[in-house]
Amino acid sequence: MLTHRHARGRLSWWALLLIAGAVGAGAWRWHVKSQQGGEGAAGSGQAASAAYGKGGGDGGGRGGNRPTTVRTAQVTLGDMDVAFNAIGTVIPTQTATVRVRVDGLLQKVLFKEGQLVKAGDLLVEIDPRPFAVQLTQAQGALQRDQAQLQNARNDLARYRALLSQDAGSQQQVDNQLALVHQYEGLVLTDQGSVDSARLQLSFTRVTSPLSGRIGLRQVDAGNMVHSTDTNGLATITQVQPASVVFAVPQDRLPAVLAQSKPGHALPVTATDRDGSSPLAQGQLLTLDNQIDVSTGTVKAKAVFDNADQRLFPNQFVNVRLRVQHLQGVLSAPDAAIQRGTQGTFVYVVLPDQSVKVQPVSVGFSDAGRVQITKGLQANDVVVIDGLDKLRDGAKVDVSKREAQAHASGASQP
Repeated sequence: MLTHRHARGRLSWWALLLIAGAVGAGAWRWHVKSQQGGEGAAGSGQAASAAYGKGGGDGGGRGGNRPTTVRTAQVTLGDMDVAFNAIGTVIPTQTATVRVRVDGLLQKVLFKEGQLVKAGDLLVEIDPRPFAVQLTQAQGALQRDQAQLQNARNDLARYRALLSQDAGSQQQVDNQLALVHQYEGLVLTDQGSVDSARLQLSFTRVTSPLSGRIGLRQVDAGNMVHSTDTNGLATITQVQPASVVFAVPQDRLPAVLAQSKPGHALPVTATDRDGSSPLAQGQLLTLDNQIDVSTGTVKAKAVFDNADQRLFPNQFVNVRLRVQHLQGVLSAPDAAIQRGTQGTFVYVVLPDQSVKVQPVSVGFSDAGRVQITKGLQANDVVVIDGLDKLRDGAKVDVSKREAQAHASGASQP
């Protein structure tokens, strides 16, 4: 009996330990769930606050959270250009392919590839001897027929004298007169042959048809050349002045036409591929006479002096056409302009370092700034970076350096 009681007591002691452990584990689980539930409720509250524009979350605001760090800029009053940018292609004012006009042996090449030549400069020479022989033959035939013509004229004068003395016949005079006319025709033909041979001889000296830069030569000296050769000898392009062809959108066409008046040329700037380095300054020359229906644009041509030859034929350049210059215009950086379901707006920084959603109306844009036609005033401060974290009424933190820059800018006229 004592042994049985002792065993039953040991079992009761172990049961108490198991029950106490189960109770402790349940209490711990309940504590963890309650903590997680509290955090979830707090997160849901912050999300709802942000959705209603109360400045919750990282956006900062009236709830006492940390202000959002932003970058700002001022609304300025000054001059602004009405302009648009396009991609253009440099084309030479004139292009000519140097070709030979007679067949022969290419004897001399007198130009260097890539050099600048002037109109009339001697470029190549073809062996002139065959053409000189042809000229001599034509001149000989001319002299022979001229002598026969002179003899026929002398005989005609004698026959007419005999006819006046009744010593000759009218038929004899008429026959001699026809012979004179025949020789006159032969002399004219011979003169044409002489002129043709002299012209062919002049073609053996090939000169530049225009001033410009000559390209790579296609034929070396010592080769036979023909007037039917498709490639020619070389190509000359006139690079001073140079032209740039670009496309003007049809919605910009009325403004361009309104400003394109006689004596008022619109300025055009050509820049490099990155748009950071100006290459040349020119002016709008003309517009095409019709709109391309496939692109909705009209071709425009601008002319540049290209004195330093920075524009190269077939080069792609960025083109900036200035249509109009406006004075006393309010403008803000492009980055400040936001667009939503309610329209265009900006975030204006108030004196208490909070932001306000301000609807605005915009006009032209140029050089990273947008014309403000309604909604803002000069020296207003707008947010240009950190916009994705902002809500109406949120608190912001503007760096001291930016605040000093705004103050100095506001003090300038």
